[in-house]
Amino acid sequence: MNATHRGKDLPWLLWLCASRAGFALIFTAYAAVMPLVVPEWGLSASQAGLIQSCWHFGYLFSLFTIGFLADRYGARRVFLASSIAASITAMVFALVAHDFRSAALLYGLTGLFSGGSYTPGLTLISERFQAGSRGRSMGFYLAAASAGYAISLLLTGAVAPLIGWRGALIVNAGGPVLGALLAVYALRHTPNIIHTAPAEQPRANPIPVVLKNRPAMLVTWAYSFHSWELLGLKAWLPAFLAASAALAGSTLLQAASLGAGLTAITYVTSMGGSIAGGWLSDRYGRTATILLMSVSSMSLCFALGWLVQLPLWLLVIIASIHSFLAIGDSSVYSTAVTELVPPRYLGAAYSVRSVIGFGAGAISPWVFGAVLDATRALRPDTEVLAWGLAWCSLGVAALFGPLATLKLRGMPESRQLANGKR
Repeated sequence: MNATHRGKDLPWLLWLCASRAGFALIFTAYAAVMPLVVPEWGLSASQAGLIQSCWHFGYLFSLFTIGFLADRYGARRVFLASSIAASITAMVFALVAHDFRSAALLYGLTGLFSGGSYTPGLTLISERFQAGSRGRSMGFYLAAASAGYAISLLLTGAVAPLIGWRGALIVNAGGPVLGALLAVYALRHTPNIIHTAPAEQPRANPIPVVLKNRPAMLVTWAYSFHSWELLGLKAWLPAFLAASAALAGSTLLQAASLGAGLTAITYVTSMGGSIAGGWLSDRYGRTATILLMSVSSMSLCFALGWLVQLPLWLLVIIASIHSFLAIGDSSVYSTAVTELVPPRYLGAAYSVRSVIGFGAGAISPWVFGAVLDATRALRPDTEVLAWGLAWCSLGVAALFGPLATLKLRGMPESRQLANGKR
């Protein structure tokens, strides 16, 4: 961290976090209105999940290409350019989507231009903060996204009964517009840094370099199984809580509003998870924190779906704990990559991680919906079985994350993490 930055680091980080929160609004907006658009558009559960997956596929492609662009042109420049594009596509999706095909295409395009607020933002933080505070700084940045998710769900739950699901989408699409404006303000004095290779060590093709970095790839694989669980949870939790409300006697509109509003509570707790995970990893080590969070969260995946008929207040408490744990290690994976990969290859490393990690996360909502459809077709008389098996699909994939983390923890290179704390 440059000495001239120290008095300005916290305001800089807060403005960047506010920008990130704005971009996050559109991500949960569709999940919040899903119970309303499913009957109107005549969607199956797998089609509803596939629309969310299209966002992830677009996001995945975005992160892959943006990582290389950030290495070549600088993280600040790429962050700002993609912010403007994301604000436009989000509004087009909210205004135009009207059926499965249009929603899948337009939401996919929205995801495509949304990745610029993620990995370039992490790179900007890694350039500004030293290892001793980098984990919690990234934790705040990821917590800002959770704040945006919560705001989106609260907005949707409040305005959808008044102006309909499309009006709610349009309100949420204003978030990326605000995020782009805040990004311009936050980065107005931030230099655009391009990390060049030394003359005696010319820049190599970054992909083979990253793929041969075994510790970094173990972080990537652990992150991928984490993404399967986390992105599946984010896509389906509002619908799950809405289903619980419907089983308790709520109407469709009431259930959808409850599902969105109550999921917002879980995102508030997940903000604490991001910050706590970053702080714990700075203090006690990266792999130790990952193992604590991932094993605990995975265990709840195997339990949550079977509890759909619990009193709603109790189900929200359990879901909040799950959300806290599920996101608690997100910032730790991002921080670990910066400590295992040379700075000039960091964008490429994030790109490789994005292809594998968000590729898994993109498939997850569709698989979850497919399990719901298949179980309902075989056993239409029980929602408990359908939701139980669907949530278990997240837990089965999450099992492999801790195994990759344990492998990394046993390697000598793990001493590079958190100033030797592993």
